Formats: sequence, structure tokens, C-alpha cells
Amino acid sequence: MSYTVTNPATGEQLAAYPTISDADLAETIARANAATRGWGRSSSIAERSALVRRIGDLHSERRDELAKALVEEMGKPLAQAYGEVDFAADIYRWHAEIAAEELADTPIGLRAGSGSAVIRNSPLGVILGVMPWNFPFYQVARFAGPNLAIGNSVLLKPASQCPHTGELIAKIYADAGAPSGAFEMILASTTQIADVIADPRVQGVSLTGSERAGIAVAEQAARHLKKVVLELGGADPFIVLSTDDLDAVVADLVAGRLDNNGQSCNAPKRAIVVSELYPAFTEKLVAALAKVEATDPFADGAELGPVSSLAAAENLEAQVQRAVEAGGELLLGGTRDGAFWAPTVIAGIPRDTGIFHEEMFGPVALVYEAADEDEAVAIANDTPFGLGSYLYSTDPAQIDRVANQIDAGMVFVNCVLADGAELPFGGVKRSGFGREMGRLGATEFVNKKLIRIA
Repeated sequence: MSYTVTNPATGEQLAAYPTISDADLAETIARANAATRGWGRSSSIAERSALVRRIGDLHSERRDELAKALVEEMGKPLAQAYGEVDFAADIYRWHAEIAAEELADTPIGLRAGSGSAVIRNSPLGVILGVMPWNFPFYQVARFAGPNLAIGNSVLLKPASQCPHTGELIAKIYADAGAPSGAFEMILASTTQIADVIADPRVQGVSLTGSERAGIAVAEQAARHLKKVVLELGGADPFIVLSTDDLDAVVADLVAGRLDNNGQSCNAPKRAIVVSELYPAFTEKLVAALAKVEATDPFADGAELGPVSSLAAAENLEAQVQRAVEAGGELLLGGTRDGAFWAPTVIAGIPRDTGIFHEEMFGPVALVYEAADEDEAVAIANDTPFGLGSYLYSTDPAQIDRVANQIDAGMVFVNCVLADGAELPFGGVKRSGFGREMGRLGATEFVNKKLIRIA
């Protein structure tokens, strides 16, 4: 596996990093294990929370450097890069704030006998994080922040195109005062990662990435009885049933679909609109996206940069071609220049085709017409994925009814880009399992240890 930074906007290779040697990897795992068995168990929650808070503060202090690295590694528009860094900082600080409450002993009332019983949230040990390229700072924050507060040691395996952001994160942890071994970056190969998961000192794995990667990691983890959290793909529906402001709804879809150059796992990807709104909605969507131009992500006001790599652009091109060949109607775009993709709208891909069930990662909006609420829900759920979803309606009873029927881990009603550090993130079906962020994510990797005293 090659760890190389290539600017997708220019094609220029900026840096290359060597893969870790087997000997260095063994030493790294040993350090991580020593840290969680020593510092992780002897330090107080207050001490670990202070460390996590300092990590968040350093993200804020270094936001210029971190944002620049994001733009160069994966093409994120600069304003959005700042937004990611700020969000990561907020996640660390939030976990620092709630750690004492979430990790406190939970008393159990005894039904018989004398004495007491509590559930104690103890560290599990070394936790491996296999992280993606699309949100290098945010994804690490939501995985590593709570684990450090728990007292687990963290092994970070960054995406192969994001070694520099991983390096910057590791420096932040060191400068914040993390003890040796508490946070370690490993530029490991696929074979080495399999060995890390098999290592008895490693107690859990969190992966954000593709279905293929998730299956491979889950299979290896199951073979060695390791806890796993998986956040995989998504084909999130954007269901429009009624509205008092169609322009605002269209603007929300545009903002959500173009966020991170269309490369967010939980972005709205499939607009499903009832018949009475469909013609006007589609016309307004095409008009709005036609005004957006893919450009230099460092440019002032850039809304859309390149997709993450030339290979990603070529893959998206093949998907768009298959969608049109399958019967989808190309309403806008469908062209690329290198890794830059023009905003694209495709309508009515037939549901009995393979491409209907695929996730498109890039600035491509898919649109479907639904006769009524029931058909909208049927189209929304006709996907192997179940990460997020979006529902627009002015009817409270309908909102409650439809939200209950959507097969997804998250439902956002009349809003997009509304994630928060306090909100749990995760999905169902082939989008994975487990939760990060929020109070659910704060204790995913803990030993809920019973202590019964007579």
C-alpha cells in the first residue's frame, strides 16, 4: 500500500510516506498496550478529559494549517475545510465536557441481599481506527476523542491519500500531552492491518469506509472475537411530501448534495418528490445546480472543488454512463475535466437496475417521482443502505408516521447539514452498525464491568 499525497485539483504529488515496518508496528502496539494498561487505568476521568479538551483547543489554534492540508489532500473547498476543523474541535471539547457524567459508576438497586452493586465503565484496551479520506479530522475526532476519555489507547490508520493530515493529528496529540502510546499513527498495509486486528492486545476496531473494506474488517474481527463499529456507504433519501417554500427545500438539497464535493456518506443523494411538486422541484434543482461551477478549492467563495482523485472521477463517470444506459434521464451535467465534475442531475433511474442500488460519491443528484407518501417511502427504503435520511413535510402527523417507516439510522426533518457533536451518528443494513458521537458514541468501546460488594 502506498501512502501518497496527490492534490486532486492539480494532479501534483506533494509527498510520499513509507509503510511502517513489521518491527516498528510490533513496537507501536506494545507502546499502545502499555499506555492503556498504565495511564489508561491510573489516570482520572478529569485528567483524561483535560487532555481531550486541549486536543480540541489545538485544532482551533492550528486551523489554518489543518484546513490547508485538507484542501491539498482531498480537494475540499477551503471554507468547508475550516468548517471541518472547527467541528472536530467542537467534538473533542464536547466529549471532554460529558466524560465525567457518561463514565461515572451506575448504581444498581439490589433485589435481594445486602451490600451494593455498580456498573463501572472501564477501558477495553487498544482500539484500532481505520479512517477514510473524506473527513480526515472530523472522523478521527469522533472516534479517538471518546476513546481517549475512556482510557483506551488509539491506533490510527489513515486513508492512503491522507498521511499528512494523520501526521498533523499525531503531532497535536503529542503536543497536548498525550502519553507515549496513547495515540499512535500507523501507516500500515492491508496485510498488516489484518495482523493488528488479530493481535490479542487490540480489543476493538472502528472503520469508516467502503462496504468492501467493512466486510473484510468485520470478517477478520469476528474471527478473533473483536468488537467492531462500522460506518459504511449511504444512499440517503431526500423525501419531499409537502412544503410552504419549495425554493428553500431545493436550496437545502443543493447544499447537502454539494457538501464536501458530493462526497459525504450521509449526504442527501436521492430526491424523492411527490407528483404535484415534482415538475417544479426538478426545474428549480437543475437551475440552481447549473449556476455552480467546479473550481479551484482555494478560490474565494468556492462551492465545489474536484472529487478526491482522478480514479474516483473515472469511477463516477462510469456510474453516470451506466445510469443513463439503464434508462435514467440526464437533465444536467454528466461531464468531467480531470478530477473536476460538473454538477449533475439524473432523473428516474429504473428501480429494477443494478445502478439504482449503488451509491454515487460526487456532485450527482438523483431525482425520482412518487405518486404519494406510500410510494415515496417504498422508493426510499429500496436500497441496501440505511445511513441517514431527510424528510420534508408540513404535516406533523405525517412526519411522525413517515419517520417511523424509514429504514435508516438517522432521520433529519426539514433540515440538512444539521449534525452535531451531541447527536449520535450511524446506520443500519449495509451502512454498518454501532454509533459514534453523541452519548451513544461516548461508551461504545468500554468494559461495562459489574462490581458487586457484599
